[in-house]
Formats: sequence, C-alpha cells, structure tokens
Amino acid sequence: MTAHDHGRRAGARRESPLAPGLDPARTALLLIDLMDRMVALPLAPHPGPDVLDAALGLAHTFRAAGAPVLAVRVRRPGVPVQPPGSDLVPEVAAVAGLVVVKHTVGAFQDTGLHEWLHERGVRTLVLAGVATNLGVESTARAAADLGYHLVFATDAMSGLTAAEHESSVTLDFPRFGTVVKAAEVEFSRD
Repeated sequence: MTAHDHGRRAGARRESPLAPGLDPARTALLLIDLMDRMVALPLAPHPGPDVLDAALGLAHTFRAAGAPVLAVRVRRPGVPVQPPGSDLVPEVAAVAGLVVVKHTVGAFQDTGLHEWLHERGVRTLVLAGVATNLGVESTARAAADLGYHLVFATDAMSGLTAAEHESSVTLDFPRFGTVVKAAEVEFSRD
C-alpha cells in the first residue's frame, strides 16, 4: 500500500471549508508558538520574520471579519523560570483575543481550548506558526481527532528544517484538511 492508497482509504479528499468561503462565526485562527525565541530560530523554508508577517496578515483578516484569533504559547512544566524570549511576539499578543498556555507539544491537552471553541460554535480552525511538524502538527492531529475542519496556511508556518516542514505540508496535512497559502484564506461574502 502506498501513501496515496492510504490517503484515499482514509478519506483524504475532504470538502474544503474555503468553498465558498469561511464562516467567521464558526472559524478561528490558531497562531502556534509565535514567541520571540521561536521566531528568532533559523527556520526553514520560511524565515521567522516572514512567518510572522504572514501570520499577522491572517490575524488582521480574521479580526476584520469578526472571527476569533487565538495565540498559543508553551510554558515548560517544572521550570521555575521560563527561557528568555518565552513571551509571545508583542504584535501577536496585541491581535490575540485569547492566549492559550500549553504544557505539551500540542495546544489541546489540558488547556481548555476545545471547550472554549466548542462553547462558541467554532468548527473550523486555520493553523499557522512554528514549528510546522511539531506544535502545528501536534495541534492539528488533536483537532482532527476532535472533529474540527482544518486549514493550513503553509507560508504562515515553518519548520526547524525545510525537509520537516515539507514533509508535514505535503504528506500529513492534506490528510487532515485543506493546504493553502495565507492569501487564499477568505471569508464568505454573505
């Protein structure tokens, strides 16, 4: 069995929530680990400042549509003082309507994120951030298990290496949702 065969069997061809456009009442943007120290890493294929610009562009699009923007950051458990640069990039903190503090790789474990989204009727998540194959993918896998529709803005995320990013974007993410560029994320025009 090839990966392509597995994808077909697993129902990889999902209807995109982007057609005819996202519903702002049922969609949220998750910005994963856009913390000073993470954005400063030598990321690939997209440098941290480029990821940040694309993610902030998405955040402004979401805010203009009245859709929630959530920022997720990690807090290392059992460490009395977090490493320098563990705060969100100030521009990300400024656009986030909610900050989720996680203690694991993904954003759903023991954070109340699912409950917050569920209470507001959110069923679609657009994901962006760092690192593609770690925080973003772990969050996406949990979200898929919880039944969310997923959209991945690939130029608003990056990995520790280009190979890790490309593996997630080309092999894994298409099985969980819709893979697009940030500029392709649009809301319906009702």
